[in-house]
Amino acid sequence: MLDVKVLNMNGEEVGTLSLSEAVFGIEPNTVAMHAAVVNYLANRRHGTQSTKTRTEVRGGGRKPWRQKGTGHARQGSTRAPQWTHGGVALGPKPRKYRFTLNKKVRRVALLSALSCKVAASEMIVLENLELNEIKTKAMVKTLANVGANGKTLIVMPEVNENVIRSAHNIPGVRTALTNTINVYDILNHDNLVITKEAVAKLEEVYAK
Repeated sequence: MLDVKVLNMNGEEVGTLSLSEAVFGIEPNTVAMHAAVVNYLANRRHGTQSTKTRTEVRGGGRKPWRQKGTGHARQGSTRAPQWTHGGVALGPKPRKYRFTLNKKVRRVALLSALSCKVAASEMIVLENLELNEIKTKAMVKTLANVGANGKTLIVMPEVNENVIRSAHNIPGVRTALTNTINVYDILNHDNLVITKEAVAKLEEVYAK
């Protein structure tokens, strides 16, 4: 078992927590993590980019000059791709970039990302994370107390509006639930701040 310190919101150590090696101590699979990140970024793409072909550009209905005898290359329309204001040849059209990953690959990728954070001592476990009111200053102070400097992902077991809205305006800080975290967000943040209850939920789901 992996033992990590448990801190309170003042940054004081209040105990230790034994993490499941099946969730937080596996050998990271870089291939699976890369596939998960590519999948996440591809699924976020809107795919709405579009260019006009020569049939969609306005004008160009008349042949610019006769076929022979002018010394020019033969041309059928001023909206051909080689002309200024002409259509685009082989340009992008709206399309879907979404693709699905195998369930086992998604699972291995997530566990690998969590294990990387533990191995790099970038996971901070809190006894609890509760705010009495929506106050950004209070969240900033809490993160400073626990040593979460830089980009930080806060993982909670359930929706907590006070925490979510208090962290919303802090640059580089993002909140997530145990059932919505993804590999990209875990790897893209310098610190992973997670509550004991959230750890228990992750182990309940993935330590099988």
